[in-house]
Parts: sequence; C-alpha cells; structure tokens
Amino acid sequence: MRNIAIDDFKNYKFLSGIEHSPDGKHAAFVLHEVDMEGNKYLSNLHLLDVSSNETRKLTAFNKESSFKWLDEENILFTTIREDKDKEESESLKEFTQVYKINIHGGEADKYIRFNKKVSAYEVLHNGIFLASAYYDNNSKDQLTLDEKELSDELKRLKEEKDYEVLDEIPYWSNGNGFTSRKRNRLSLFDEKGQFIKYLTGEYTNIESIKLSEKKDQAVILSSTFMDKEELYNELSIFDGAAVIKLETKGLTISYAEFLSENMLILTASDMKTLGINENSKFYTYNLENGALNLITEDLDISMYSSVGSDSRYGGGKSRVIDHEELYFTTTQGTDSYIMKIGAEGDIREVMTEEGSADAISVKDGNILFIGMKNTSLQEIYKVENGKSVKLTGFNDWIKDELKLSVPEPLSYTLEDGRTIDGFVLKPADYEEGKPYPALLEIHGGPKTVYGSVFYHELQYFASSGYFVIFCNPRGSDGKGNDFSDIRGKYGDIDYEDLMNFTDLALETYKDIDEDLLFVTGGSYGGFMTNWIIGHTDRFKAAASQRSISNWISMFNTTDIGYYFADDQTAASPWENHDKMWEQSPLKYADKVKTPTLFIHSEEDYRCWITEGLQMFTALKFHGVDSRLCMFRGENHELSRSGKPKHRVRRLTEMDEWFKKYKELNQ
Repeated sequence: MRNIAIDDFKNYKFLSGIEHSPDGKHAAFVLHEVDMEGNKYLSNLHLLDVSSNETRKLTAFNKESSFKWLDEENILFTTIREDKDKEESESLKEFTQVYKINIHGGEADKYIRFNKKVSAYEVLHNGIFLASAYYDNNSKDQLTLDEKELSDELKRLKEEKDYEVLDEIPYWSNGNGFTSRKRNRLSLFDEKGQFIKYLTGEYTNIESIKLSEKKDQAVILSSTFMDKEELYNELSIFDGAAVIKLETKGLTISYAEFLSENMLILTASDMKTLGINENSKFYTYNLENGALNLITEDLDISMYSSVGSDSRYGGGKSRVIDHEELYFTTTQGTDSYIMKIGAEGDIREVMTEEGSADAISVKDGNILFIGMKNTSLQEIYKVENGKSVKLTGFNDWIKDELKLSVPEPLSYTLEDGRTIDGFVLKPADYEEGKPYPALLEIHGGPKTVYGSVFYHELQYFASSGYFVIFCNPRGSDGKGNDFSDIRGKYGDIDYEDLMNFTDLALETYKDIDEDLLFVTGGSYGGFMTNWIIGHTDRFKAAASQRSISNWISMFNTTDIGYYFADDQTAASPWENHDKMWEQSPLKYADKVKTPTLFIHSEEDYRCWITEGLQMFTALKFHGVDSRLCMFRGENHELSRSGKPKHRVRRLTEMDEWFKKYKELNQ
C-alpha cells in the first residue's frame, strides 16, 4: 500500500442523480470520471438492475450530467455537442436538443429539439411539454423575429459580448456569470418542441417544477422581482391551462411537491426568529380548500445533507415522494440520515448510520441512495430493515491500494452542556513518540459539518505527515437552530471553539508538535483563517481560501452579500457600520504575523476575489510574507469541482507553502 498522492482523485469515481424507473425494476445514475489530460470530467449514464444489483454503462458522449425517465424502458437526457467549425453567431441561437436511449441497448436517438433554451422540462399527460425557458430582458425574443431581424440581433449580441449592463441585484451568480434581467420563464412547447406560449411574466424566475402523479398539473416555485430579488418566493399551481398563485403568508419555500392528488407538502421558513439559516419546517397545502397547515411546529432539524467532502461531483434528489410519504435527508450531529414524513407530521427514521446520504430514490418502499461510509468514496446502497447494504464497488480499490487515516472522534462539552464534535487524522505513517506537525482545517458554511466521510485534502495531508484536526464549532449544522445561530458573533464564540478544540487535540495527542501548527479553510473557513491570523500567532503558516475579509465590501459586491452579510453580522454598512467592521478580519490585519497564502478564483462571485486581494494587500503593506494564487475560469467550487489540473495546482500551492514554513521552524 502507498500514501495518497495529490492527484489521486483522478482515479476516483463520482456518482450522482440516482432515480428508479417508473416500474421500479431499474435505476439510472450518472458516473463521473476525471480526464486529467483533457482537464475535464467525463459524465455518462449508467443503469442498475434492481433485482440482480448489476450495473452497466448506457451512454458514451461523456457529457450526460442529468436525465429523466420517459417510461419504463427509455431515458431522456441533454448533452453538449461541440462544433468548433460553427460560426460564432450561430452559437448564439437558442435551442435545446434532447436525446432518448433505450435501456436494452442501441444508440441514443434525437428525441426532441426545443426551439428555445430550456433549463428544465416535464412531459404532461397530453404530450405537451411544460418547461422553464431561458429569457433575457436585455435582448429581443428570437422567436418573434423574421430572418433579417434575427440576423441583425445575432450580430448585435456578438458585437456587444464584451460588456455588461447591470440593472438589478443580484447581478451575477456563482457558477452562472452575469444574470442581470435574465430569467427562466415557465413555458409550453408542443410535441415537436415548438414554443407555444409563456405562462409567467418576463420578470418571474422559475425555481422548480414538480408534476402531479397523473401529470395533469404541476406545482411551481418561482420569484418575481425587478431591481432587487427578495428572499420570499412564490408557490403556484399549473392546472393544465394557467398558473394560479397560492397564498403562503410570507414564507421562503425550499421545496414543494404533490404528496397526494389534492395535497402539497412544503419545507419552508418565515426566517423571523433566526434569519436565513433557520431550519425549515414542514407544511401541507390543501388544494381543495386553500388551507396552509404547519405540521411540525416544534421540529428543529436540518432538512438536507450538509456533511462536507471534496470527493463528490454532481448532485441528486434529497427529497422523494413515495405512496403519500416524503422521504428526505437530514444532518444529525456529524452524519446525514434518511427519514420520512406523512401528511399528519409523523416523522420516522429510515436509515441512521455513520456517513452521508448524498442522493436518494424511493419506489414502492424500496430505497436506494448514493452515499459515503466508513472512510470510503461514494457507492450505491439500498436500505433493508433500516440498514444500508452496499451494491456497487466502483471505489473499493482505494482501501486496497492507499494508506488511509481513520478519523478518530474527539469532542468537548461547553458550559451549557452542548458538545463541540470533531475528529483527528493521525499521519498515515504514524510512529508513536515521534513529533509531527498539525493542520487545523475549518469547513465552510458556516452551516455545514465535518463528518467521518472521505475527504481527499484531509487524507492527503495525513499522508504527508500531518496530524489533521477538524471540528464543528458553533455555527455548524446538525444540532438545531440555537447551535447554528452565530449572527453578530462571527469571530467570537466560533473562534473560541476552534482554539479550544486545537488545545484539546494537543492535550490528547502528545506527538503533535505545538510549535508546528498550521491552519487552512475555505469560504467561512477562509473567513475564520483570516480572523485567526489577526488574533493569534500560534500558527506558523496559513492558507486562506475563497475567503471573506471585509463584510462591508462583501455586502456590496457578491451574489449573496446584500442579504447574507447583514443577516449574519446583524448589521449593515449604513445602520451599524462599526459592528460590521468589528467582525471583519481586515480590521485586524495590522496585527498579523503569520505568513499566509491566499487562494481565490477569478469567477467566484460568492466570495469575490476582492476579499482576498484586500487581505493580501494589507499583509504585504505590513511586511508579512504572503502570496496570492488566482485561478482563471474557476468559481467558488474550485476545491470540489474545479478543473482537474487546477485542483492539483491548488493543493500543490498549499502543500509547498506549509512545507516551506515547516522546514524554517524545525
């Protein structure tokens, strides 16, 4: 067996999007692989035979990241076909091509070509398509133009591609670029993919479409705005002819679907008590009498899996309806489980094991999920009698070939009786009595958690001879609203928890060299890294990734800043400027002595590069050794789904930075 190398993730298999066929006999999923030479990911559909548990590959286009079942034997999917010889103006024409493949073999055939770009679509009972279609209020609708007008419009788009006009906030979105006045409108298309009509206004953006079982109506989540998008969205029903808005009494709704023919189930929050991070509750909406009922008034649990890892690619459903029950994932402590709820609000446990449930599918009570367990990468599991049974072995090789450090639980109790839970990875080649450096890793969010699942970055540094320590300070998910609520307390109680956990690790693991401590984190973890270096000199070097340094600039420049920054700091640049500045790491940059590496992506609009630049400039100004590495063509997801070569360079930058200061201090 050998130690993990920086680029070993190129051999990992990533799974996403598990979904049963309508008859429950098969399940389709997407398998993603790394093409290091091409600096990209290859994604293809695979099929699981539910009775035999055998899997096989269905497609080979290498670009099938999403799909839907048309019937028991046919799957629909979209793919991107590259045509380098096509005129640039032609590439600006709007359309979406959908393919069909039979699960019993054969080539994929063209199924339907929508004459507009669509981001999601559903097939109604009458063969008509209900879709969310791309609509740009900055441009002319191409379907309304004659041949000459279309030619002129395409020429204009080509000529004006080098600048943007901003009219609203948010004006950009991480991973989606500039979005000002751009929407996805609910639309109808005929059986041949020809546009029929829009069903919503030009400033309404469709968030989700969920069909009824009979496929004769749909529940729609959307938001309508000009100038500034609000956090409260809209719930509507498409009844086969028109969109009917439903009254939801000031809720922000994260999920809505038909629980039965006349009953919707929602997860939603009014955000009045604990702001945007407040855990949602379950509601039902009776379509016959319009009654909106809160069915879990005292519920205080996470409604999704927030167990972090850098070894996933793609997503999948975390909520599924089966026989008038909603199956959903939830984070409890350091793990994510599967539970279910009915119309009366009765919640029951389905699977509560160590690890994470990343995507689920349920058909007639048969449960499949993509998950990570026992320091392993993703596989497909089924649930039997509340226990998980592994069905695939795409990543079994890692335990045969690689030295893995098993996460050892470590926790301490706060004065109020709550616990701060975490883990320690020993160096892969650990020898008792020998001193080792330690690396404190800090997760993002802050409302996420570290668990015991496989994490390439953490395992790599353990293989490189570090004790790796990581925990879930207050602000993390998995322990209810009060635990996750650190509004106005950033850099206060969370900093205290992280430093106390570091002290506990030093006390527990005597072979950690307390003179060789290092720290890193991304997003919220980047904020905390910036904060830590301004408040202690105990770390010999730091790596701050996709960070926040100044809440005031973050408020005014990032895609979520105008509502996230004031919610989390309990201040705004105008109402309580000093409080916002007090919680900004940049204020304390003149106190920093710790050499720091900054890693940012040029297209990270969540924690824009200006945050790293400000902190980098401040440290350089005050004579602190620092370095900033910027990745072009990457966004906030660099460490998780960035281009493979960029992911290697990112880890290499960190590794060499820490090595430099480890050697200088030994």
